Amino acid sequence: MGAIIQTSNLYAGYGASHIIFGIDFEAKKEDITVIVGPNGSGKSTLLKSIFGLCSVYSGEITYAGEDITGLAPHAIARKKIAFLPQTNNVFADLTIRENLTMAGYTLDSKIQAERVPEMFETFPILKEYEKQKAGILSGGQRQMLAMSMALIRRPQLMLFDEPTASLSPKLADEVLEKIKEMRDEFGIAIILVEQNTRRALDVGDHVYLVAGGKRVFEGKPDQLLAQPDLGRMYLGLNQTP
Repeated sequence: MGAIIQTSNLYAGYGASHIIFGIDFEAKKEDITVIVGPNGSGKSTLLKSIFGLCSVYSGEITYAGEDITGLAPHAIARKKIAFLPQTNNVFADLTIRENLTMAGYTLDSKIQAERVPEMFETFPILKEYEKQKAGILSGGQRQMLAMSMALIRRPQLMLFDEPTASLSPKLADEVLEKIKEMRDEFGIAIILVEQNTRRALDVGDHVYLVAGGKRVFEGKPDQLLAQPDLGRMYLGLNQTP
């Protein structure tokens, strides 16, 4: 499958703060592409630059062959790209059903009526709390609600910014397994920024290691694990499996 999103010689950051420097990156259709690296390395900034949430100083971002460099987030979202931030990704004072209805407000009413039940089938745990406010959900359940809110609009590309942060190992595994299921069932390309390197490499098809705002490695997860020096230097991995 070909690339759905690419960056070419991308320089980006926030205001006068340069964070990433000359990164070439691509994610292929129906792949889970993982971005790993130490804290402050530019992983999330790369993700946010794709979604128009930070300043692009130079370089190019292309999506399905179209230049989207510098587009506003709402314009990018209309192109069937979804971004799931680490926090503040659901409406805590609305019920689970109301969250899904809000997420699908741009859809035709008939399509929306079909997809809300479909989301409950995909995420059965949400059905149990359908009429309760999202604020009562656990961290893992909130992530699944956020995923369902993005999925209801049928994106072609989903961007996840550390979806397992602050979750227990069991819940983290459940969230990552759901991400794999979404890719498999709906054919969505996924870019996953994840601090837990081991878990990320287990689910990823392709991996980029970013450090100091630059691309240090690009390849298959097992190829990265086969380079223990990189693992020790940048990821805190003491040994390969």
